[in-house]
Amino acid sequence: MAAKKANTYINADLDWSEEQLKKWRNYIDNNPIDQLKDRMDYKETKNGGMVRTVIQSIEGQIKCIQDTMKNYLTLLEVVDKLREREGQKVQLRGDTEMNGMMDNLRK
Repeated sequence: MAAKKANTYINADLDWSEEQLKKWRNYIDNNPIDQLKDRMDYKETKNGGMVRTVIQSIEGQIKCIQDTMKNYLTLLEVVDKLREREGQKVQLRGDTEMNGMMDNLRK
C-alpha cells in the first residue's frame, strides 16, 4: 500500500517562513536597544556643501525593532499552528481526501 505524498508546497512555505524567523531573530539579537545610537550621515545641500544629518534616530530604530518582534511572534504562532495541523492530518487509503465535515470530528 503506497502512502500518499505529503503536500510539499505547504512544507516548502513553512520551511521558508522558519528561515525568515531565524533572520528576524538574528536582527533583533544583533541590535540590542541599550546599545543603539543615532545613525548620522552627510547630506548635500543645494549650494553644493555638505551638512551632517540624522538618518535614523534611536527612537525610530527602537520602533523598527519592536515591530520586528511583533511580526516575529505573530509569524511564529502561525507557523507552529500550521506545523501542528500538518502533523494531525489523517492518513487515508488511496488518493482520497477527507471532506470538510469530517474535520470537526477529529478535534
